Amino acid sequence: MKLVWSPEIATKSYIDTVKTCELFQESGVAELVSAMAAGWNAQLIVETWSKGGLIATSVGLAIASRHSCGSRHVCLVPDEQSKSEYVEAMGEAGVSTEVIVGEAEDAMSGLSGVDFLVVDCRRRDFQRVLRLAKLSHRGAVLICKNANSTNNSSFKWRSVLDPASRLVRTVFLPVGKGLDIAHVAVGGGSSGSSQNVSRWIRHVDQQSGEEYAFRK
Repeated sequence: MKLVWSPEIATKSYIDTVKTCELFQESGVAELVSAMAAGWNAQLIVETWSKGGLIATSVGLAIASRHSCGSRHVCLVPDEQSKSEYVEAMGEAGVSTEVIVGEAEDAMSGLSGVDFLVVDCRRRDFQRVLRLAKLSHRGAVLICKNANSTNNSSFKWRSVLDPASRLVRTVFLPVGKGLDIAHVAVGGGSSGSSQNVSRWIRHVDQQSGEEYAFRK
C-alpha cells in the first residue's frame, strides 16, 4: 500500500478550514496542512504543541481527520498546563482531539503507523520527535512549521530518518514562518505513482495574499 492523493477530499478540508479559521487572523498554514493531511487520507495525524502556541494549525488538522476515513488526530503536549490551554482553545473553536502529555520518548512510544506528523521548530525537542516517530508502512508526510526558527538552522531531514526510510521529495514553502515538508517512503517501495506523474498544488497565503505553486 502507499499514500494516494485525493484532490477532492483535500479541497473539501481546505474550504472547511478556511471557514473555521477565518477569525484567527493567522497565515495560511492551517489551510495548507489541513488539505495535505486530508488529501493523503492520513490515518494517524500527530502534532506537537506547547503553552502559548497558535491554535489554527491544530484546528485544521482536526478538520482533516474528519475528512479522512477512520483517521485519528493526536496532539503531544509537554505538561498539564499546556493540555488545559490546548483543550480550552480547541473547544472554543468547536473541535476536539486526543491529547497526550509527556516527554517525546513517552509520548511517541505508543504511537505506531504515523503517516502525517507536524512539529514546531521552536520547540527544542522537535528533531527528537521526528527521530522517534514510528512511520506507517504506507509512507508519511512530515512537516516542520516555523522552519525559519534558529533551532532549525542546521536541520537536515536525513539526520532524523530511520535507515529503512527513503526520502522521496522535500520542499520548503515561505508560508507563515516557513514550512519544511518531506515525503517519506518506508522500505523499498515508492510512495509516488508508478508512472511518476507530477501534480501542481496552488496555495494562497491568506495574510499576505501571495500565491505559491509547488509540485507533488
